[in-house]
Order: sequence, then structure tokens, then C-alpha cells
Amino acid sequence: MDNLKGISSFVKAVEEGSIAAGARRLGISAAAASQNIARLEQQLGVRLLIRTTRSLALTESGQLYYQRVQSVMEELDDAQAELHEMAGEPRGKLRIASSAAFGRNVLAPLVAAFAIRYPKLKIELVLADHYVDHIREEIDLSIRFSQQLEAGLVARRIARVPLRFCASPAYLAQHGTPHDPDELIHHQCLVLRVPFDGRLLGWRFVRNGLRFEALLNDTLICNDIDTLANMAAAGAGIARIGAFVADRLIADGLLVSLFEPLEGKVPNAEIEPLEFYACYRDRQATTGKLRLLIDFLVAHIPAPWQA
Repeated sequence: MDNLKGISSFVKAVEEGSIAAGARRLGISAAAASQNIARLEQQLGVRLLIRTTRSLALTESGQLYYQRVQSVMEELDDAQAELHEMAGEPRGKLRIASSAAFGRNVLAPLVAAFAIRYPKLKIELVLADHYVDHIREEIDLSIRFSQQLEAGLVARRIARVPLRFCASPAYLAQHGTPHDPDELIHHQCLVLRVPFDGRLLGWRFVRNGLRFEALLNDTLICNDIDTLANMAAAGAGIARIGAFVADRLIADGLLVSLFEPLEGKVPNAEIEPLEFYACYRDRQATTGKLRLLIDFLVAHIPAPWQA
């Protein structure tokens, strides 16, 4: 047991950058943590840490030992968290990544509600439009749309969000209203450049059961969907925007939704929805708290968008 105290004090000191900070994480005094580490070094017969008044550094032996025991301590923490979850009180850390627009407009209030329900969890929400590496960035769960899926991740679909093709009333009054995707080539199109791979995101439709991408006159390009929506509302052209961003602007009269089915008429091309997935590394990585989070998101995504 003393050896375990020493390992825990050592690992937390390295993670937090000082013995005092590591001790706070463990809920013990800095003196007690320092004694635990000293006893561990004595038992191992090597020096693990180089201590100064301003910094903490690993010796070569300390680096090797830390690499070996860190995963062991994480397994122990996970085992303890699982036991607490069985008792109905999940705890521990959850790190969630999402694209900025979906995270800001949809995910943030859901994560806030989840945190209120399970107050012993320590949750971090990372809004990032770059490619997210689950291992390097220690991400437990990432929310991705279908074009971001990659091999090696388990993906569970959580939402099918309608896409709106929108323009301001002023733009449509000046340039006319397109009624068919083939007309987009004659309009000012505001197109998203996907931040994580740099490509332009095509505008997909379905006609007679076949998918196709419309030809575009991409006069304005941006890597942020909220910004594209604001530029469309300012009259710059037509933008393809998720309903979680567009619907509020449509309701306020700032944008008009195009290619919508008219009463009694079937549209000649359907708009393919944007599908979102909850992604994690592998089935062995699913802790109880992660399963709780995914089930919560599936249950609380707005009803019209539920998968």
C-alpha cells in the first residue's frame, strides 16, 4: 500500500508539474506526497525526480519508470471509476472534441446538462476544426460528421441534421431565386473549406435515388460555418448551412431557405442531410461514463434530428 501511495504521488507530480500540485490532486499535503516519493525512490534504489525550488524534472530512470506505471495508474483509476458508476455516481475525466459550429450550437448545452446530472465528473469540451488525434490529444469522444470519419474509430450515429441552402432576401431580390441545383453555377456561392484537410465541401443532392454534387460558382470561401452564415445574411450570396445555425437566422427573416418542397409538389432534387457520429477508439476503451455520455447525447439531441 505504501508503494502504491508512492507511485500515485510520483505520477501526479509529473502530470501536474510539481509535487505540491500533484498532492492537491490527491487531496494530501505536499510534505506527505514528497515523503511518499522519497520512500518509493528508496525502495527502488534509484532517483526518479530532480527537485529544485522552481522546477521538477525526471531522471532517465524516472522517465522509464513513469512510462511503465502511468498506464497502470490509469487502469486503477478507471477500475475505481467503474465501481463508482455501478453505484450510480460516475466520476473521473471525460475529454470531448467537436467541430466548433456543432459544439457551440448543439453540443455545449447538452454537455452542460450532462455535467449537472453527474457533478463528480470532470469534463473538458474541445472545440476544434482541425484533425483530432484521439491518442495524442487524449480525447475520449469526438463528434464528427460523415466526411470526417476514419478507420480505427468506432462510430455511432447520433444525429441527422437537415442542411439549408440559404440567401438573404436582398440577394434574392437582386439576383433571383434558384429553383434547381443546376442553377447554382449562375449564383454567388459561399463555400466552406474544411479546416482539417483543406478541401472545399461539395454541395450534395439526391435525384432519382442518385447522389450528385452541384456545380458551383464559389465566389467566397471560408473555413468557419458561422461566418459563412453571417456573410450570407449580409447579402454576399448563397450558403449551405446546417439547420442548427440556419434556422435561427431564417426565423429572424435574415435568410430564406431554398429548394424546399412546395405544398403539393415533390422537389426535383432532395437535400442530403448532414450525419453526425460519436466516435471513440475501440470497444475496450468504452468506460461506463463514456457509455452514459453517448446514450445521453442520443436521447437528448433535438427530436427532429435524432438518428
